Amino acid sequence: MPNAPASTEREQIQAWVERVAAAFAQHFGLPPITGRILGWLLICDPPEQSAGEIADAIGASRASLTTSMRLLTVGDLVRRRTRPGERTTYFRIDDDAWEKVIRQRIVAMVSLRDITHDALALIGPDNERAARVRAAHAFFGWLSECFSASREAATTVHDR
Repeated sequence: MPNAPASTEREQIQAWVERVAAAFAQHFGLPPITGRILGWLLICDPPEQSAGEIADAIGASRASLTTSMRLLTVGDLVRRRTRPGERTTYFRIDDDAWEKVIRQRIVAMVSLRDITHDALALIGPDNERAARVRAAHAFFGWLSECFSASREAATTVHDR
């Protein structure tokens, strides 16, 4: 039974990829195929995979990957590249991809504080209809303070 360990490992990897897909579907509303792509790219070897390799690994058609791959590459979570002399496009998740994506999202959310500030100036901060805007403004202010404090702590750690 020489194929048993490889088969068992493959089944365990597929089960783990399905867990990733379920988590991204539940927490972020992503289609299962998108989560499967992420799961596979996190664990695959080699780390760069063609669309065909990804499709084979997750049991999907190459055509069904198109929308999800576009979403993941535009969102900078997955990087696409070609190799010199080859026409095949390869995809990978860089080691720092998660940090970059989360930092981009934080910057975007913090920038909403300026927008809510302008809304309060427009409609006035003390009327009933401004309650939602005040709540959003307070949250984005809190978020900004949290992440500026964490940036300062990270800079201090890196400077040592």
